[in-house]
Amino acid sequence: MADTVHLRIKRQASPEEKPYWEEFEVPYVSGTNVIYCLMEIQRNPVNAQGEKTTPVVWEQSCLEEVCGACSMVINGKARQACSALIDRLEQPITLEPMDKFPVVRDLMVDRSAMFENLKRVKAWIPIDGSYDLGPGPRMDDKTREFAYYISRCMTCGVCLQVCPQYNDHSDYIGAYAVAQVRRFNVHPTGAMNKDERLEALLGEGGIEDCGMAQNCVKACPKEIPLTTAIAQLNRDTEVYALGHFFKR
Repeated sequence: MADTVHLRIKRQASPEEKPYWEEFEVPYVSGTNVIYCLMEIQRNPVNAQGEKTTPVVWEQSCLEEVCGACSMVINGKARQACSALIDRLEQPITLEPMDKFPVVRDLMVDRSAMFENLKRVKAWIPIDGSYDLGPGPRMDDKTREFAYYISRCMTCGVCLQVCPQYNDHSDYIGAYAVAQVRRFNVHPTGAMNKDERLEALLGEGGIEDCGMAQNCVKACPKEIPLTTAIAQLNRDTEVYALGHFFKR
């Protein structure tokens, strides 16, 4: 292994500026990750040509692949920088922002659309009051296990980055939001708002816009059963829509 790590980073000073590539070399330390390299550049912002430059901008928080903040495209694959170990990456290591989201600066993107879509499908369980309501209703083990896997979603954006249906020409909300509908609809208390969530999925950009490419379930860092949730919700929305049709 060489004494240095060679990185090639796609940079952009602001949303209005044109992107450009800049190369860096940082000291090699065994067992480190991409975040380490970015922090080294931040500590000493000098590019591979020995020129002073601006520190690279990115997002991070937990450093444990739980928050999803450090998602970016590393060597052509959308993933988290905190779990991308240098020893397992081919050099030069190429870092790019996820291009399905507006770039804020360098590797930092605006994922606010994801949170707006979670609001749209009411991805929460409303509780009346903050007082102690006592133990909630029990869930059977199979349902609880399935809901747990979906609850691991980090809203990292990787499923949208690899989705061919999620682009500038589509209003598709994405697999992560659809799966959250399934998660909260199987909850005994969350089921009270089941129809509202299904109604949202039947709207513009809802579940019908999913092309079932299955890229999302392959790319998800938490191995969430996204396509299983989508398949189940396809049935749920059809039953809901038919029920309304015959009630007319």
